[in-house]
Order: sequence, then structure tokens, then C-alpha cells
Amino acid sequence: MSKDLAGSGLPARVEDFIGKQLQEVEKILFAELESTNPYVTDVFVHVTRFRGKRLRPMLLLLSAAANGGITEDHKTLAAVVEMIHTATLVHDDVLDEAATRRHVATVNARWNNETSVLFGDYLFTHAFHLASSLGSTHACRQIGHATNIVCEGELSQIRERGNLDLDEQSYLRIIDAKTAELCALACRLGAEYADSDGSVVESFEQFGRSLGIAFQIADDLLDILGDENETGKSLGSDFDKQKLTLPVIRLLEQSAEPEASDLRDLLTSSDAGARSELAARLQRSDAVEYARSQAQEHAATARRCLESAADSPARKILEELTEFAVQRAF
Repeated sequence: MSKDLAGSGLPARVEDFIGKQLQEVEKILFAELESTNPYVTDVFVHVTRFRGKRLRPMLLLLSAAANGGITEDHKTLAAVVEMIHTATLVHDDVLDEAATRRHVATVNARWNNETSVLFGDYLFTHAFHLASSLGSTHACRQIGHATNIVCEGELSQIRERGNLDLDEQSYLRIIDAKTAELCALACRLGAEYADSDGSVVESFEQFGRSLGIAFQIADDLLDILGDENETGKSLGSDFDKQKLTLPVIRLLEQSAEPEASDLRDLLTSSDAGARSELAARLQRSDAVEYARSQAQEHAATARRCLESAADSPARKILEELTEFAVQRAF
């Protein structure tokens, strides 16, 4: 079902183009998180095994490259954004009671919730400590603002658990905050710290936002329809936590009584086969195709944001990333 970045041929092009800079970002990140505490070191080494695609630092560096070149500040900022993203993953796994991520036990499964929460906090504090090493507080303020929005998005999602009347616009506001905001920040910082003018910075910020929304819609489809052996992480948490996502919202909106009432009962059921039944109903409706089409529309919006950028290898890779974001859910 899902298509990983590795299967797209994109990693080789990314490695050829910014592989050296990504390695330098890793060095900065490791140096910042180095600790003499063996327990902290054990947790950090474990977390590096499921950090994933490094999409956000990749976006930051590619946005920089598309706007004139990658500087040392860009590498530092890329490490900061990756730390913040990793912190949100560690915390999300506690909220979702997830057991695996990228075929590796989550921190809460390997140790406990207390370790997960505190290690996530540890990553946040180090991210801001590293950001403060730059020449001004500008990046710190932007990163702090974006992180506030991410947290607000997560809180909104928690508040809406079990709300079977959640509409599409409310759902989009939540994923814009909790997922797209950090992608938008990465692209904005990449362009801004390459001394691009305001309109270009805004275009790259919107590129990251639209890409992030497309990516999250695809993720939400995978949570219902994906295979854990392929995705390498615990699935079904949206259903288990009664978090409505776009395909389910669409199915509810298109269902007439008494089917709608039956569907609501299914969504609140603790029956072991309820998720499979929901997946079957989604497949029989237009909900899956609708969600995919919405992801494609946001990906197309992202590509349009790059039209004013000069033709370059960085721009081409960014365009390919919009296709990858959606194809994961096909």
C-alpha cells in the first residue's frame, strides 16, 4: 500500500545533491545532544533508529539551495527543526500508545511514558538552546511561534476526539497546525536565511504548508488502510482514539440514515473487527478516492508555489517530493 521514499529513486538524487550537508546537520545534532548521562545517551541512540526520512531538514536545505545556497546557519537550523520534529514524534507515541515506529520499539514501549515525555522535553530544550547560538533571536522567535502552533494543533486534536460531527474545515485547521506548520517553517527559514525577498519567502512557506497538508492526509489514509509490516509503525491509532480524519469525515457526510447511525456506532465500538469493517466501508464508498484527490490538490498547490523559483536541481527535487507525499497512499 505505502511507498517509502527509498522506493522512489529520490534518495539517490537527494544524496548526490545535499548528502554532504545532511551529514553535517547530523553532526551538529549529535554534538548538541551529546550527554555524559548514560541513560540519556541510551534513549537518544535508540531514537536515532526511528527518526525517519529527515524530511524537514531536507526541505530546509533544499529551499536554501533553490534560493542561492546553503550556509552554516541553514545547517544549524536544519538540526533544530529535526530535533523539534523528533520531540513531537516521541510525545505523539505516548498520546497514541504506539508500540513501534519504523520497525523499532517506541520510547514508551522500550522504557515508559515518563521517559518519553521527559526525553521529548529534552529535545525541545536543546533545540532552542541550539537556535540561540545564531547571531540574532529572529530564528528563535519564528521557531518558538511555530512550535506553539504545533502544540495548539495537537491540543485541538485531543479536544476533538470522539467528536463525530467534526467537519472537513476543522480537520484541515488541525493538520495545518500540527503537521504543516513545521514543514512551512523549514521552507521559510531555508529561503529567508538565503536572503530571499519577502514574496519568495512567502511562496516557499506556502509550498511547505501545502506539502505538509498533503503528507498528513496521506498518512491518515495509511493509518486506516495501511499494512504495519510495510509502514513499520503502529497503525489504527486514529480509530482507537476516535480521531476523525478526512476519509471518515467524508464517509459520514455521504451516509444517510440508518447507515449513518450504524457508522457512528462502529466508530465508537471497541470490537476487535471494527477497524477492518470501517476500512471495508471506506473502500466501498468514494471516501478513499476523495481523500486522495484532496491530497493531490494540496500537492498541486505546493508545486505552483515553486513556479517563480529559478529552474534548478533543488526545485526539481522539491517538486518530486510533492508527488512522493501523495503516492505513499496509493
